Amino acid sequence: MSVLSDRHFHDEAAAYKFVEARIWPNGPVCPHCGGVERISKMEGKSTRIGTYKCYQCRKPFTVKIGTIFEASHVKLNHWLQAIFLIASSKKGISSNQLHRTLGVTLKTAWFISHRIREAMRDGKLGPLGGNGQIVEVDETYFGSRAEKRTTRTSGQAFIKKGRSGPSNKRAVLGLIERNGSVRTFHVASATKENVAVLVTENITVESMLFTDESRLYPVVGATFLDHMTVKHSAGEYVRGGVHTNTIESYFSIFKRGMRGTYQHCAEKHLHRYLAEFDFRHNSRVALGVNDEARAGRILDGVVGKRLTYETTSAR
Repeated sequence: MSVLSDRHFHDEAAAYKFVEARIWPNGPVCPHCGGVERISKMEGKSTRIGTYKCYQCRKPFTVKIGTIFEASHVKLNHWLQAIFLIASSKKGISSNQLHRTLGVTLKTAWFISHRIREAMRDGKLGPLGGNGQIVEVDETYFGSRAEKRTTRTSGQAFIKKGRSGPSNKRAVLGLIERNGSVRTFHVASATKENVAVLVTENITVESMLFTDESRLYPVVGATFLDHMTVKHSAGEYVRGGVHTNTIESYFSIFKRGMRGTYQHCAEKHLHRYLAEFDFRHNSRVALGVNDEARAGRILDGVVGKRLTYETTSAR
């Protein structure tokens, strides 16, 4: 039987019970005062589905308050369908597809997808790597910058002399543990200084750093246990166990999803799309996480991630 045949995908009351069991494993918690006692479910005929009342602060509430679902008029079972579809699609699912599948407007589908990406952001600050572990680092460039560059990555002013000028692409830095997690960053410019800060803050110094021959890495690489490089310009991509194929494979999936599925992404939203692809990589089947478990992890991240349409669409 299809996973999407489960009742909570088709019945709103069942969807509330499903989400409540995930967010409130020990029973309802009032989002207004934090109370867990003297809470009862409101059962009136005109009462909204899943409404409780806290008799400590005298306020009604539902499980949606304080989550990405708050103030949404979309049925909760449709939210769960959207979460499962995004979680189970390796290269994402477009807002147009969600709009057709869920039967909501395109504007609503676009907003739903951004809220779900917000839930995918784990906010973990712990460093990658460890004693003798391999961390691959590389940068890639995708999409046009909102503001055109006037200087080189070295900081020197660009003076046109028979060249077309800076590429004006958005820079993305990727750090990935061999057989482990990935962490990506959208940076204003991929300079030695910017890269060094992100690498040192997110990778333990006991790790082995694997990069290509880019000038961005020699200085920061010297601070780690070891720094190994492959020379792509000379046609060298693998030397024994030294390569950056893992992070390049991640970038390949990211770009295929962005170009083939999403097609357009404003620069101000790029960090959310990166969070989406990071999340799916870090909860992939190779790590023992199937589609249902991945969707469950998104539900675990919905609390405290309120995102309003005005914030999302602000220019």
